[in-house]
This record gives sequence, structure tokens and C-alpha cells, in this order.
Amino acid sequence: MAQTAWSVLPPVITIVLALWTKEVYMSLIIGIFSGAMLFTGGSILGSILTMFAVMEEKVGGNVNILVFLVILGILVAAITRSGATRAYGEWAARTIRGKRSALLVTALLGIVIFIDDYFNCLTVGTVMRPVTDKFRIARTKLAYIIDATAAPVCIIAPVSSWAAAVGSSLPEGSEIDGFSLFLQTIPFNLYAWLTMLFMVFLIWTGRDYAAMRKSIRESNEHFVIPKEYQDTTDIRKEEDGKGKIIDLLLPLLVLIAACVYGMLYTGGIHEGKGIAEAFANCNSAKSLVMGSFIAFVFTGFLYLPRRVISFNAFCDSFGWGFKAMTPAIFILCLAWTLSGICSDKYLNLGGFVGGLVSAHASLILFLPPIFFLVAIGLAFATGTSWGTFGILIPIAVAVVGADPNMLVLCVAAVLSGAVGGDHASPISDTTILASAGAQCHHIDHVNTQLPYVLTVSSCCIIGYVVDGITASGWAGLAVSLLCLGAVMGVIRMRVSSLD
Repeated sequence: MAQTAWSVLPPVITIVLALWTKEVYMSLIIGIFSGAMLFTGGSILGSILTMFAVMEEKVGGNVNILVFLVILGILVAAITRSGATRAYGEWAARTIRGKRSALLVTALLGIVIFIDDYFNCLTVGTVMRPVTDKFRIARTKLAYIIDATAAPVCIIAPVSSWAAAVGSSLPEGSEIDGFSLFLQTIPFNLYAWLTMLFMVFLIWTGRDYAAMRKSIRESNEHFVIPKEYQDTTDIRKEEDGKGKIIDLLLPLLVLIAACVYGMLYTGGIHEGKGIAEAFANCNSAKSLVMGSFIAFVFTGFLYLPRRVISFNAFCDSFGWGFKAMTPAIFILCLAWTLSGICSDKYLNLGGFVGGLVSAHASLILFLPPIFFLVAIGLAFATGTSWGTFGILIPIAVAVVGADPNMLVLCVAAVLSGAVGGDHASPISDTTILASAGAQCHHIDHVNTQLPYVLTVSSCCIIGYVVDGITASGWAGLAVSLLCLGAVMGVIRMRVSSLD
């Protein structure tokens, strides 16, 4: 289809509706259908057929990612049903000494579980809550640590569901290796790195501020477990297994090792290629499916012969796991379809935007901070980082596809902003699951976390402005770190420790 200004309409409709209604599913559906209407010249029946034809193409080509998500959900449910997370929590409560140690172990566990943010949130809270309660640590602080080591860790981990999703968000025909692009964005994902650095600073110094300080002071004076929890994971109520700590650790280690091996295998490690070359040429989606299936089979052989859980309970995990992953699967399918309807085969958005930007080349200096701000606003309003970079990455590719250096910076800004907005959003799945994992009131978690998100995001904006001016991600990283260091210095001087 010839490139015209109308090709911009579907993503614009999607973004405006998402910001206005805060309903990402309906916004994506309307955006997709509007694109199909433009392509078919207003034919309703033709638009319906086109919409589902594009969905068949896009979803069919990414089915491995969907299978990985389902298997991962089943694995999480099985581990939870086994009681292994409970056993670890009881052991840790007897072993760990002091508030700082408890929070550092919580952060470390969150970093180690980097495969998927759902897996992270569903595990860390259950494992560490008994420990943090022992030391009267505010549930809001626990929720912040869980949230700060969920999406921010996953978005910089090559072996994760996020890496595969980012690669699949690239438009068809771009001839860009999604995994290689993702690897290049890791050092310049400012929000992820600065959030983890800031989290460690807060844990080590105990100098919390704003709403979090008030919450911690109240917890220190009179620790009360809330009567009502916003718990989205009823599977926790079914922890009836005889699992031990090893039943948690072994499946996690096998999952990580199998996924890494899967990437080496699909990259040709057995065909004589080196490790670096194998990682660069791997099929990440197939690798994650391979690794998760190996871990799932291993977990079955680990649990069933030893009667850690019954065969029926293990099979029940299938339904629980699929249910937990349904929102992510639905968002991905719709985001892929929107990307497809905007491709050169249909509306050719890339051709139009690319031609427009090439005529105004001076705008390229402002693209990293613009993409960051748009991404953080969209993710905050819709509650989904996957939907956000599913919408914005194809636009970034269309705008700066001919400049590989600027493409890396812009995609890094999109991913960074998407995680930042997701981190702050009250309707984000990871925010909700962090509240549920810590068993604190959801709005209390949102209110106490928001000032920290704004602090880190402000430093990121300055860094991405420098990125645009210098066309160097390292310069932006250095400046953002200096800004955050200055902020931490001020906090250390003006805020007293609550420990």
C-alpha cells in the first residue's frame, strides 16, 4: 500500500484511547480495526477478515513465545503448590539476621529470578514475607523491593520472556535481528539500572522519604498485618505439598541453565560456532520454549516419584498457570496484530514516517527523550510495558531504521520508559502482583513507590537528552549516574535513617 498520512491513524487512535480510557485491550482492538478499515477502503466485512488474517500471520509466527509463557505459568503454579516456597521462607526466617540483611536477600532473590516478571513477583513475596515480617519491615517496603527487581531486572536479562517479546515487536521486513538489538540496548536502559542502584542505596542507608518514610515509621512503632489483601493468585491458598527448599532451587536452576543452553543450541554451538556467535544467532523464542519444557519435565520427575504433591495437584497446575498468563498473552497478540497492520504489506507506516523524519533530520536529536516520555506516559496510563513497547518499537524502527546507533538509543529509551511507567502504574500487573506478594494494601504500595519512580525517571530524562545531543549512550549513562549520585548525596545529608 502506498504510504500516506492515514497510516499514522491506527497507532495514534490506540495511544489516545489508551491514555484516555486506561483500557489497553479495547484500545488495541479499535486501533487494529481502524487500520483494517483504512486498508480495505471502509469495507466492514473485509476489515474483519483482514484483521484476523494479520493476527493469524503475527501470532502464528510468534507461537513459541506464547507456549513459553504458558509453560512458565504452569511451572510457577506447580512450585507454589508443592509448598517449596513456604519451606524456604521458614528456613530464611531462622537464618537471616537484621532488617538490612533481610532486604538485601529479598533484592538478591529478585535479581536471580530474572526469567519472567510474573515468576519473580509470584515467588519473591511468598518466599521472603515471613522473613521481613519477623523483623517488622513494612509491607510497603517489601512490595517496593519486589517491584524494583521484577520488570527492571527482566528488561536487562537476555534469558527472559521480555527479551523474546522485544524481538517479536519488530515490524516485518525490518531485517533487524531482534535479539542482537535487545543486547545492545541493555547498557543504555537507564531506568532499569538506576532503579536497582537506587534500591540498594535505600536498603543500605535506611534513608527512605516521602510516603514510604511515613509507612516505615508506622510499621516500626506498631507493626500490623493488614486484614485485607489484594491477592490475584489464589494458587497460594492451595499450598498443600511437602516441598523442601531443594524443590524450589532445583527447578529454578534447571530453568535458567536449560534456557541458556537452548540459546547456545539454536545458535549453532554444536556446529562449531563460538559462544558469542551462538548467542548472537540464536532463536530466543525457541530457546525459551525448549528450556521451560525441560524444566517442566524435570520438575514433574522431581516431585511425583517423591510424592511432594499428588498427580492430580500437579495436573491442576496446568489450569492455574494458563490463567495467570492470560493477560500477557492477550496483550501480546493484540500488539503483534497492530504491528502487522502497520507494516509495509498493509498501511506502510514505516515508509511514511521514515520519509517524514528524513525531511526533518534535525529532530533526531530529541528522539531519545521524546520516546522515553511517551513510553512512560503510555505505560503508566495503560498499566502494560509489553503493550507500550509493542506499539512504540515499530515506530522507532520506522523513524531511525537507517541509523543503527540512534535506533539502539531510541529502542533503549522506549524499553526504559515502558518499565518506568509500568513500575508506577496502579493498574500494572506487576504492581498488583507485587502488592499481592507482599500482602499490603495496593494503593499504599502505589503511593509509597511513586516518589521513588519520579526521582529515578527525572535522572533518566537528563541522560536521554544527553544521548540525543551526543548520539552516545555512554555519555547519557554517565550523566544520569552523576545526577542520581547527586540526589543520593542530598538524601543522605538531609534525611535521617529509620533503621
